[in-house]
Amino acid sequence: MTETAIELDNLEYLHAIFGDFDSNITILQKEYGVSIFSRDGKIKISGQEDRAQCARRAIQSLIELLDKGETITDQSVRYVISLVNEGTENQVAAIGGDTVCVTFTGKPVKAKTVGQKKYIESIKNNTIVFGIGPAGTGKTYLAVAQAVRALKNHEVTRIILTRPAVEAGEKLGFLPGDLQNKVDPYLRPLYDALFDMMGAESYQRNLERNIIEVAPLAYMRGRTLDESFIILDEAQNTTPEQMKMFLTRLGFNSKMVITGDVTQIDLPDSKHSGLVEATKILKNVDDISVVRFSEKDVVRHKLVQDIVKAYERYNEQHRNNTEGKAERKW
Repeated sequence: MTETAIELDNLEYLHAIFGDFDSNITILQKEYGVSIFSRDGKIKISGQEDRAQCARRAIQSLIELLDKGETITDQSVRYVISLVNEGTENQVAAIGGDTVCVTFTGKPVKAKTVGQKKYIESIKNNTIVFGIGPAGTGKTYLAVAQAVRALKNHEVTRIILTRPAVEAGEKLGFLPGDLQNKVDPYLRPLYDALFDMMGAESYQRNLERNIIEVAPLAYMRGRTLDESFIILDEAQNTTPEQMKMFLTRLGFNSKMVITGDVTQIDLPDSKHSGLVEATKILKNVDDISVVRFSEKDVVRHKLVQDIVKAYERYNEQHRNNTEGKAERKW
């Protein structure tokens, strides 16, 4: 057993680090099997030396986030723990930083993980960006935030958001209403992100002025999109032909962001994903960037991260079993 202490220059950090009802510290104590308490303006950690040192590094990383003006949440605590366990907590310096934009309610939108930071920088520095990863990593939300920022800064004159209307277990024809009513459920996540950034009134006003367009992918055919910020969401459900069609809509002074999760392809078995194919074909083309997120970049409820991990383990085991059976046949 060993005891180590961290002296705080700013005692206001104590509550932020410990969290309401010591919720943050409880996460650290459970992860490393140590005891953490505050005394005389210091945070004291006792336990096995290697585990106490890990907890110390995690707390120091949280202090670094506070120094940058970031808010400590249970998600950020868990993310810091994952970095410490990999020995990469120096990457904490990349979290947060510049605000992408401010939501309608005044909340700043910033990178919460290293993967998100890389994604934001890639969108700034490239004309076409592919954001690939599991649910909850902020792929669509951050892309919409960048689009709203570009519009407000007069870098583009319109925002175009699109998705393939692929039937994922439900038949599109049985949905009520006209074509727009039928495709609206597919586009709802895009509406939600725009409402969050702009507010319903501003969104509706810009929609009526054709500054914002939200439409199914099929509506993109035959168009050239100049001075636009174009986001293709759920791109794993495009066919290779649809993806090529979409990419060749790019006009002058425009940006494209293509997001998707290659583990959630809803295409019929005989169809190949245009997203998978495009990232292979375009990986060495200048001004095109591919950013891949992992389960560590999930910023939703902790269970979402656990679910993603569980599915990844299951899929890996399934692949190994399939390969083993194939080898035995030979």
